[in-house]
Order: sequence, then structure tokens, then C-alpha cells
Amino acid sequence: MTAKIILNPYAGRWLALKRKPEVEAALSAAGLDYELVATDQPGHGTDLAIQASLAGFSPIISAGGDGSISEVVNGLVQAAQQSGNPPTPFGIMPLGTANDFVINLGLPKDLPGAARVIAAGATRLLDLGQVTYGNPPRTRFFDNNSAMGLEPSVTLVQQRITRLRGVLRYLLATFIAIARNPQWQIRVEWDDGSYEGKATLVTVGNNPLTGGLFYMTPHANPFDGLLTFVYGYLPSRASIFAVLPRTMRAGAGSYVEHPAIHEIHSTWLRIHTINPTPLHADGEIQSEAVQDMEYRILPGYLPVLHPE
Repeated sequence: MTAKIILNPYAGRWLALKRKPEVEAALSAAGLDYELVATDQPGHGTDLAIQASLAGFSPIISAGGDGSISEVVNGLVQAAQQSGNPPTPFGIMPLGTANDFVINLGLPKDLPGAARVIAAGATRLLDLGQVTYGNPPRTRFFDNNSAMGLEPSVTLVQQRITRLRGVLRYLLATFIAIARNPQWQIRVEWDDGSYEGKATLVTVGNNPLTGGLFYMTPHANPFDGLLTFVYGYLPSRASIFAVLPRTMRAGAGSYVEHPAIHEIHSTWLRIHTINPTPLHADGEIQSEAVQDMEYRILPGYLPVLHPE
């Protein structure tokens, strides 16, 4: 079959277009038969993935970063729902800045290595998360993570910072968001528990690493059929700043060991907030002010091209 490569030319701080010849050389060297198409606006990757999947291309490859991957994944899910068939196998040519998803799955970060994994054709069935929110309800699928509260508040601040790039931009946005000391009154329910009270964040992970630095759900596993979520309340700016460095630890000393922070594994999660909260999925803001969210897991749903 012919692979469809969906390239986001703006990925990797707008360098992906310059790397198109590298992508094509790696795919050709791996012996792949493919067609390549570039996105031209936000959301276009989803439309292209739907079209390619319904047209019979296989596999479908995202050439870009984590945002590009999320768009293509959402397109593959929508195409599968429309056709009634299993999702088309999915692969990645990493061109992003952080490449969180690639790192989480242990995929090659170099283009020749990534192309060889795609050509080998071995797949592993990946869980996907699903968040439904708003009125009328809307649904977004996520491969990496989603969150309400502090985390998307940082994303909103980051979008307004134009003079910095990369990690420095994210860290500055984090400091600004924490300085505002955001808090929410929430009610949370899950498989076998509930919580009602104040919260600084609720973050829901399919994978541990996000933002290139942060292990917001350090014990998440994208192959275990469960969502991993963390909720907690830190009452002051000082307490948030004190815990922040521990979000960068995956193992011992992680922030989830703090007594005010709770990490839970569940198949579903419902959140209601008294005061509206922003919401993101895979780093993309879905709403700046939402009060009801429901999360579900799609276990073993997406065949991802993966080293055997």
C-alpha cells in the first residue's frame, strides 16, 4: 500500500519545511512507497488524515511535532468512526521541538531510524484518551495528555509571549501563571472514588512526559488500558513554586509524592468546576472557559508503528 505523509511545515519552530528533503530522503532510503502533502492551517492535518484514511492510504504518517501528531490522530479516529473499520496504522517522522510523544513511546528521534520503523510495519496497539466538554458537547481525542486548571493557564500565557521561544518561553509562562495563584472549586468522580473541594490542577495523562520537561502523570502507561490523572490543591504561590521542580522528576522525589497531590488510575473521570477553567488536549487549548469535562479511555485502539 501507499503511505500518506502529512507534513506540518511550521513544526519545530517553523523549520520542518526546510527539512522536507531530509524526510523524503529517509523515506526513499527505507524503500517506502508514499505520497506527501503539507498542511496549510491549524486543523488541516485532521482533515487530511480523514481523507487519506478513507481513500485507503496506509499507513498514515505525521511529519511534525506533538501538535501535528494530535491533529492526525484525531483524523484517524474520525475516519474509523465514519467507516466502521479499525483505525489505519499510524507512524511518525519527528520534526517537533519537544517530541514528547516520540520520547514517551521510545521511538527513534532521527529521521532515518523513524523511516525504518515505518517500513518494517510492526505495530503496537496504543490507548487513546477522550475528553468531552462544553455545551453543546464537543469531543477531542488525545494521545499524550489533557488538563484543566494551572496547566492550560500556562499555555494561555505562553501564547501571548512572542519574544521568547522554546523552554525559556514555557518557564516564563509558568512563573507568570503561578504568580496569579489560580484556584478552582471542583467536584471530581472516577471509577471508585470522588473528591470535592479546592484544586490547583487536574491533569490527565496517557503518557508521563509533557512540555519537554514535565512528568505531570509520571506513572502513566499508554498500553495499560487506563487513564492516569493527578489532582491537588496548593494554597499559595510559595507552595506551588516549591513543588514545581519536582514535576520535572519521573522517579523518586516526583511531585505526586507530596501529601497534597494525588495520582490515580481509572477508566473514566468526570470534572465539574464552579468557576470556569481553561482546558487543553495535547497542548492545544480546547476552551478558555469550561465547567464540565468527562474523560474516557479507548484501550488498545490505535495501531502505532513501533519497533518490535
